[in-house]
Amino acid sequence: MKKLMIVYALILFIVCLFIGRLAYLQLFTDRYTLNAFNTSIKQEIVYPNRGDILDRNGKLLVSNTYSYELDVIPGKVINDSGIAINNFDKNKFANMVGISPLQFDSIMNKIVGAKDYKRLSPYPFIKNISRENFARMQEQLYLYPAFSIIKRPERKYMVSSAGNILGYINEAGPAYIKTDSTYYQPGDLVGIAGVEKSYEKDLRGIKGVKNWIVDRTMNVVGPYKNGEYDRPVKSGKTVNLTIDFRLQELAEQMLKNKRGAIVALDPSTGEILALASAPTINPNDFLDSKLRNKLINDSISRPTYDRALQGSYPPGSTFKLMTALAGMQMGTMSEETTYVCKHGFRYGRMKIGCHCGMYFTPQGLEHAIGKSCNNYFSEAYRDIVRKDPNDYSVGMNQWAAIMNSFGLGKFMGTDLPVGSKGLIPTSEFYDNRFGEGVWNPYRIIFNGMGQGDVNTTPLQMANFVAAIGNKGFFYTPHIVRQIDGKSIKDSTYTTKKHTLVDPKHFDIILRGMHNVFTMGTGRGFAVRDFEQLGKTGTAQNSQGQDHSLFVLLAPADKPKIAIAAIIENGHYGATWAGPMTSLVAELYITDTIKRPALLERMKNGNLNGEYNRQWVNYLKKKGLYIEPVKKDSVINKADSLKLKKVSTKGKNEPKQIASRN
Repeated sequence: MKKLMIVYALILFIVCLFIGRLAYLQLFTDRYTLNAFNTSIKQEIVYPNRGDILDRNGKLLVSNTYSYELDVIPGKVINDSGIAINNFDKNKFANMVGISPLQFDSIMNKIVGAKDYKRLSPYPFIKNISRENFARMQEQLYLYPAFSIIKRPERKYMVSSAGNILGYINEAGPAYIKTDSTYYQPGDLVGIAGVEKSYEKDLRGIKGVKNWIVDRTMNVVGPYKNGEYDRPVKSGKTVNLTIDFRLQELAEQMLKNKRGAIVALDPSTGEILALASAPTINPNDFLDSKLRNKLINDSISRPTYDRALQGSYPPGSTFKLMTALAGMQMGTMSEETTYVCKHGFRYGRMKIGCHCGMYFTPQGLEHAIGKSCNNYFSEAYRDIVRKDPNDYSVGMNQWAAIMNSFGLGKFMGTDLPVGSKGLIPTSEFYDNRFGEGVWNPYRIIFNGMGQGDVNTTPLQMANFVAAIGNKGFFYTPHIVRQIDGKSIKDSTYTTKKHTLVDPKHFDIILRGMHNVFTMGTGRGFAVRDFEQLGKTGTAQNSQGQDHSLFVLLAPADKPKIAIAAIIENGHYGATWAGPMTSLVAELYITDTIKRPALLERMKNGNLNGEYNRQWVNYLKKKGLYIEPVKKDSVINKADSLKLKKVSTKGKNEPKQIASRN
């Protein structure tokens, strides 16, 4: 009897527990009420405006417009077997939205076949609905409660430049949605490239939620509990870039019909003032899916390949500045070191030509920089590598460490989504290539002149010249200045990075860079309003004409801007890259350009002929080239028959035919 009472008591306890839990869920929580979308509550997502993007001076670069999208909850249209439910009239609905029944089936099949498909989740059904169609659908949409029209913000570009910086947004794929499935849903737009990608979480905002009471036909009766459980929408944050759009636009204008990059930095902050890559991109082309795909799939000129950040090039003679700094820091040379140029560097049968003009007499560092003596920096690099004559790896690795301290040969850690670390070789690199103990300074002598195996990006070039201007330190380059009016606080971009070179070694380098404009290749684009410091580079290229390079600091007394430029296959550094950097500096420092003729020459320059020639040569090497048929040499079959037929009728008629052709 006691055992039976215990069983009864246990059963009663379980029943009471169940009733108490049920009462709690129904009376004190809204868990099930809010999830009962098929019965009485309808949840509406309110999409936020994406944050605006402005330049450093407040110029609006990117804002928003709106598009309308028809969404569907598939579980309210078809069952698991794909059969229409709730007497859904497919043909009538298709006619109402302006598609055929077959198109309706195709769209639904694509939705149902999507990975991670969920019956009661909303999916885009028709995108980019015009205002006229939106108004027409809105009148009858209450008859189809499974469908709703969503107003989505879309990007509106206010400028036609800086496409590589701004990037674009596109629909999130399944993989992207998984990265933050609590926020993203199918059909959501996300940043795919550029600043849109790097600062996605700041720009996207916070979605709002509205809960509505609906009747059995899903018509809205009113807000659920007066909006107590609604969530307000919050627009994305406003992002101010470090870019000076005037400089960006100027750089892109000069890069028209060329390939290459121009990068400008503020040495005192690391802020990127211009980041131009060519072929340039009009950001408005990203809004058209056909044009966007054309840009992405262009494997010849590769406009979406950001040459300013990803392009890895031999820095050429601009790198001689770094060779000298490393030599002085390592003690293998000093400010007083001289070398004798014999019309170039010679070792055995190897000869590196030189046009410095100071032959068979001792030459110092300042003059060697100004005249870009190949022999001087070849000998300086040889002495760096053989710092320890018994172990070349000592000098090699010490040199590489100094280069790394300037941000060369490694990723710079910028706030941009792409980049390249370039290449600064080490002893291990050459041990793997040649074999341990096999290589010597003469096999790698071209590194001292920025050729050989040394590769840098244009951003890295601008950064190392900024560090020279600062006499030994730099800030990590970055593209964003403020978010919602507040300056960035990330220590990555606000902390000085000191190089391994003592500040005392930089003055002679700066004097040598001044010589470039007084005795060297920069004389043709010197200015009177401020003093420029620079270094020309002409990097050999096995695929075609040499690359044109230049690095510049201005003004000389307290540099406000550091610039690097590379024009692919532009030949001499003073032909294209040098004048371009000088014009960018002039606009930034004086707010105007007083050399219109030089500017027009830069804008009108066209190197497409060289690029086409290279492409033809590439196709010929691959055996893919087909010689174009000259139109004048072709007579089609019909004209040929006419000519034969008419030639038998008289002497004048064939002449008439010939004149028509």
